[in-house]
Amino acid sequence: MNPLLLTLGTKLTERWLNLLVLPGALFLGVLAAGTTLGHAHWNDVHRLSESLDELTARPVLDRTGTAAVAVAAILLLSAALSLAAQFLGSAVEGFWLRESRFPLGRRLQRRRHTAWQRLDRERTDAIRDPATPPDGIERLTRARDRIALTPPTRPTWYGDRLAAAALRVHAAYGIDLAAVWPRLWLILSEPAQRQIESTRTSLTAAARLGAWSLGYLTVAAWWWPAALIAAACATLAHSRARASVEAMASLVESAVDVHARDLSTLVGLQAPDTPGLLSPANGDRLSEIFRKAE
Repeated sequence: MNPLLLTLGTKLTERWLNLLVLPGALFLGVLAAGTTLGHAHWNDVHRLSESLDELTARPVLDRTGTAAVAVAAILLLSAALSLAAQFLGSAVEGFWLRESRFPLGRRLQRRRHTAWQRLDRERTDAIRDPATPPDGIERLTRARDRIALTPPTRPTWYGDRLAAAALRVHAAYGIDLAAVWPRLWLILSEPAQRQIESTRTSLTAAARLGAWSLGYLTVAAWWWPAALIAAACATLAHSRARASVEAMASLVESAVDVHARDLSTLVGLQAPDTPGLLSPANGDRLSEIFRKAE
C-alpha cells in the first residue's frame, strides 16, 4: 500500500476514534452501568460484575459473527451519539453567544447591566476619593470586568466579551468590525490565522463538552452519580469556553491593532509612510467602503 495513503488512513482512524467513538462509548458505558445499578445500588460493583458475566456467558455471543455485529453496532451507536453531541454542542454555543431577543435573555441582560453599573459607580466614586487605596480601585475594576469589559448588551459573559471587542475597536479606530474583519483576515499571516482558528476550535470543543454534560444529567435520572459527572463536564466546559472566548477576542483586537493600518494602506486610504496609528476618520471610511455604502 502507498505509504502516504497508509499514513492518512491511520490518522483518520485515530481522529474518528478520538472524536466520535471514545466519547460515545464512554457515555454508553455510564448509561449501561447506571441503568443496571440504579439509585438503590449505585455503588454495588459486585452487582455490575455479575450483570457483565451474565451478558458475556450468553451462548449467542460465542459466535464470531454475532460478536462482530455486536461490536460494530456499539461502534456505530457510539459514533451516532457523538454526532448528536456535536449537533447539540452547536446549540449550546449559540446559547452562550445569543443576543437579548427573548424575555428571559432581556431579563438576564438587564440584571447584568444593573450590576455592572453599580460597580462602575463605586469604582468612579473610589477614584474621586483621595483616601481610597489603589488596591481598592483595582478590586472594584476586576469585579466590574468580571461581569463585562463594557456595559453588558448580551445575556451572557461570552457574548458580551466578543461584543466588547467590536466596541473597543470602534472606539479606538472607528472600525465596524463586522464589515472590516473578512478583509482583514485575508492579509493576516498564516500563523496568526491558525491561532485564531485554534481558539475557535477550542470554543466548539467546550460547547460539545457542555452538550455531553446534558447527556450525563439525563442518565442521573436512573443513577445519581451521573450528576457528578455532568457537573464536572459543565464546570470544565465553562472554564474552557471562557478561556477560549477571552483568547479569541484578544487575538481579534490584536489583529486590528497590528494590521488595520496595513489594510487602509492597501485600499489607498493612506500612504505607506504616514506616521501613527490608523485614525478614526480612516477607520470609519474603511468601514464605509467595505459595507459598500453609497
